[in-house]
Amino acid sequence: MNDSPTALCAHPDADERAETADVLADAGLTVKEVGSVDRLDAALDRSIDCVVTAFDFENGDGFDVVDAVRDVNPDCVVILYTEHAPSDLPRGSPEQVVEYVPQTVPESRERLADIAAMAAAEVTQAAYPVPDTETERLAAVQAYDIDQLAAADAFDRLTALMTSHFDIDVAFVGLMDEHEERFLACEGANWRTLSREDSICTHTILSDETMVVEDTHEDPRFAEVDALKQLDIRSYAGVRITDEEGHAIGAVCCTDGEPRRHTRAELDDLRRFADEVEEQLLLRRRLQRDT
Repeated sequence: MNDSPTALCAHPDADERAETADVLADAGLTVKEVGSVDRLDAALDRSIDCVVTAFDFENGDGFDVVDAVRDVNPDCVVILYTEHAPSDLPRGSPEQVVEYVPQTVPESRERLADIAAMAAAEVTQAAYPVPDTETERLAAVQAYDIDQLAAADAFDRLTALMTSHFDIDVAFVGLMDEHEERFLACEGANWRTLSREDSICTHTILSDETMVVEDTHEDPRFAEVDALKQLDIRSYAGVRITDEEGHAIGAVCCTDGEPRRHTRAELDDLRRFADEVEEQLLLRRRLQRDT
């Protein structure tokens, strides 16, 4: 994955768009360009950290751009770069950050680039990591009836067996949605959902390797995550689960309130439990298709 924040530059005039894109690139952003609202719709995905847009388009305006971005990625920053007065433009909301840079001020493009770089960097730093195939992965998750799966006794039996087998506090099966992890089964606690930015599993789904955190207090990725402290998660081991096409849809995990090391045999057993969950999910998916 590219480490540089990505900006989408939208402007109906090709020359204006190219000049703005060059300044954004000089500020360290990876830049994509579009010339219409329709093309912006097609280019938007969760890899975009910032959208810089004009206000007037033949087939829409800045309000349409804001709405399109909100539909795809509520955390993405939108910067309106226009001659229109700020009183005529939308403001930020809990779902969307909207900035305004007037073209009439001196060195407006340089100011725009500074704001875009800072805003995109803040979003990138605060956000959770996502797989390169996040769009396809989310489509795979959405193909399952999560509420129906959560009522399946098989997952409850598996997590109950895991807590006994590993002698741990909590075992769970979770599917990773766009903004939260939703638990199909959770033995040892009554967890229903967890914000994705607070979930260790958002890292687990990035790799086929077993994710092990012996002590969350000593791991810089998780030491300051208050939710983990509130849930008394001090140690963690997890294996991602995938669908038939190999998309990571969630994880099977063990947690405990004390620091802990897992033996190779225990980690091999955890992977076997994950294999069983995958088999159960595959079976239910096939049954769903046949009905």
